[in-house]
Amino acid sequence: MPLTTPKEIFPKAYEGKYAIGAFNVNNMEILQGIMWAAEEERSPVILQISAGARKYAGHNYIIKMVEAAVEESNVPVVLHLDHGANFEICKEVIDGGFTSVMIDGSHLPYEENIAITKKVVDYAHERGVWVEAELGQLAGIEEHVVAEKSVFTDPDQAVEFVQRTGCDSLAIAIGTSHGAYKFSGEPKLDFERLKKITELLPGYPLVLHGASSVPQEFVEMANKYGGKIGGARGVPEEMLREAAKYGVCKINIDTDIRLAITATVRKELWEHPENFDPRKYLGPARDAVKAMVQHKIRNVLGSSNKA
Repeated sequence: MPLTTPKEIFPKAYEGKYAIGAFNVNNMEILQGIMWAAEEERSPVILQISAGARKYAGHNYIIKMVEAAVEESNVPVVLHLDHGANFEICKEVIDGGFTSVMIDGSHLPYEENIAITKKVVDYAHERGVWVEAELGQLAGIEEHVVAEKSVFTDPDQAVEFVQRTGCDSLAIAIGTSHGAYKFSGEPKLDFERLKKITELLPGYPLVLHGASSVPQEFVEMANKYGGKIGGARGVPEEMLREAAKYGVCKINIDTDIRLAITATVRKELWEHPENFDPRKYLGPARDAVKAMVQHKIRNVLGSSNKA
């Protein structure tokens, strides 16, 4: 099955009040774990590639791995650029075969965010590529994206932003954050703000970034076998299920994958110090990614059997 775009899968998600998982890919094992989970669950899936992942693996390696995955796939797959920092990187991946891009101008003044988003939209739409933009800011750190505090999305401004840029989906800030340390106190998302944005933009697909749940079993496993991940807390999964009822069609998950693969590798190397064959520890790590992604698809996103 060839790559698809969110245009083919988001309307069904919006109508069905479920979300599509956007899972970050950094290497072959992660990609295989995600794809095997999506296949077993019969779920559409979004493969997210960050600028850091492109630099780490190389654009051509990423593309060829995804081509191999799609060739063996029977579910809809979107190849998406996560947090494109400028027009140039968006243009590169559009020309290089991506079917969806995110231009992240959220750190810029409002008018500059509009201008760069509109420039990407004009280029992408001529080539049939979907554009996600961001309004508001998430606290935390994710590669080049650094913010000390959240700036929640203004609902009225969101309407104007979408109208002026023509972006296809919008990442909003309602209380999630990047990284493994999302909440110091009680976890809380601003659902009233989300509902207001949905009311003002009916039928329009929204996106939640920074939506990993930071499963404590992986934190504890990593720490048990030599890690130092203290105080990590994520978004409760019931909150993500609730968000999908109000126009959130795409939920980004990256930290949970990192925790699953790292905790499992630590455990395998600790328990089997004689192993020096990477397949011996990367294989179980891949299985952990698959199991975690399956859980998200089935019990959090609600996208099982929607392919």
